[in-house]
Amino acid sequence: MERARGHRALRYLALGDSYTIGTGASDESHAWPSIIASRLGAELTNPAVNGYTTLDLIREELHYLEHVKPDLVSILIGVNDLVQGRSAEQYRDSLTEIYDAVEAANPVRVAAVSIPTWSYVPAAADFGGAQHVDKLTCLFNDVARGEASARRFTWIDIGLVSASRAGSPGWIAADQLHPSDDQYAAWAEAIWPAIRGLA
Repeated sequence: MERARGHRALRYLALGDSYTIGTGASDESHAWPSIIASRLGAELTNPAVNGYTTLDLIREELHYLEHVKPDLVSILIGVNDLVQGRSAEQYRDSLTEIYDAVEAANPVRVAAVSIPTWSYVPAAADFGGAQHVDKLTCLFNDVARGEASARRFTWIDIGLVSASRAGSPGWIAADQLHPSDDQYAAWAEAIWPAIRGLA
């Protein structure tokens, strides 16, 4: 699908939670959507909020679709549903509402991004331990991948890259939970090939 934008800057809407707003980064310019937007020369709207679930995104972020009228939308949401004990089916129900709203907005490109691998971070112990976290993360990502594929969204799995330097100094933030600048930059590198054609 082509868009006629002439000299208008590409509009990019990044929907999500702490992983999208860049919690753990030294400043907002190091969040992966900021890196992508800079490379595209796009106008970025990033209403993501730390701790948001799919239900929060529906309530607080979806209206940006109408206001921004984005050319590109990225969606990375679900880890807070997981840690708050929502089931995979509950996640599917609310994620479907999000994906349907995004599809109806008819952007040129939709990038559905997986929940990263985070079972190796020290804080995972507070959420049932590495094995439990991995199992649920895979389950939730299976749901998101299936719903994304059904709508022909571009699915981007950042699982491998998010764990590629696990244990290395500076890979996770001081909170022992969120990514650091280096990890967010690595995510951007993994996501960029699916987006670069819009530049």
